[in-house]
Amino acid sequence: MRILAADDDPIILELLSQFLSTVGSHRLTTVGSALEAIELLGEDPDQAFDCFMLDIQMPRMDGIDLARHIRKMGQYQTAPIVMLTAMSEKRYIDNAFAAGATDYVTKPFDLTELKTRIGVVEQLIQTKHVASDARYNTNALLQSYLPVDSVDLHEPIALHDIDNVIACTAMENYVAQLSRSSLFGSTVFGFCLRKSEIHHENLSGAEFKYLIEDVAEVISDTFSGQQFLMTYGGNGTFLCITESGWRPDLLKLTDQLNLHLNRAQIMSNSGDELHPRVSSGAAIRLVWKSGDQLLDALSKAQGTAEHAAAEHERLKTDFFHIGKSA
Repeated sequence: MRILAADDDPIILELLSQFLSTVGSHRLTTVGSALEAIELLGEDPDQAFDCFMLDIQMPRMDGIDLARHIRKMGQYQTAPIVMLTAMSEKRYIDNAFAAGATDYVTKPFDLTELKTRIGVVEQLIQTKHVASDARYNTNALLQSYLPVDSVDLHEPIALHDIDNVIACTAMENYVAQLSRSSLFGSTVFGFCLRKSEIHHENLSGAEFKYLIEDVAEVISDTFSGQQFLMTYGGNGTFLCITESGWRPDLLKLTDQLNLHLNRAQIMSNSGDELHPRVSSGAAIRLVWKSGDQLLDALSKAQGTAEHAAAEHERLKTDFFHIGKSA
């Protein structure tokens, strides 16, 4: 695994170099600032790194802005970015994940814990390479330029360039960081795309992905001005964690989202309007939760949103409920 580490502390860089030499066949490149990292990445765009380890507090440009810059480079949209920093305040954690961080480790870090995190990063990279190889082999067998429909309804989809939308793995790491840092008080809830199975069945893989991206963008725009993080968890469901004590009225917010979705006029490639609508699940406060309880809260938020979407469709076909409000 080829890693680029940026930190203005040479002692940390030396420690990382010695540590990584003992835990696998990794190639580490080190720089002393974010600007050096950008210069290095710009010198040879074909010189690809598998993973980045970034300090936050660095001269002239911090690691959060560097993470944001890396994410704008097409080849690094999904590359793992691990923040290695002494900054444990919640605002730094929130801003780092919003900028594209995959994980967050505070200094002084425990080497055993860091070894575990590196192992997870390796698994992410291996999974990405396997998926890329599978797509390449499929295309070679087909000898066709037609896109391969490989979007699984139940699997998360990586969404890029949408404000405050992060990968599913990053969301899990963010929640785990809340528990490790004793930072409680957030609220999690979900929105589920109604008739997601039908959309998935009727659309190509690319069209379904575009639909998910469009819905995510509408949700993100509707939340503009609020502090939140969001991920797509698969099965048509978007999970949101809000901060700063913001606990929205989900019934009103769902109506607002569906109004915005209607105005967005989201179309299929054939020109048919898709009319996507969402349902919301339960809002779950994360106060006093820790460890597995936090991950369970994410699962519960997703489950209640999916149940609400299914219930809405059931009530539409129930004669005794005709005329009731959505």
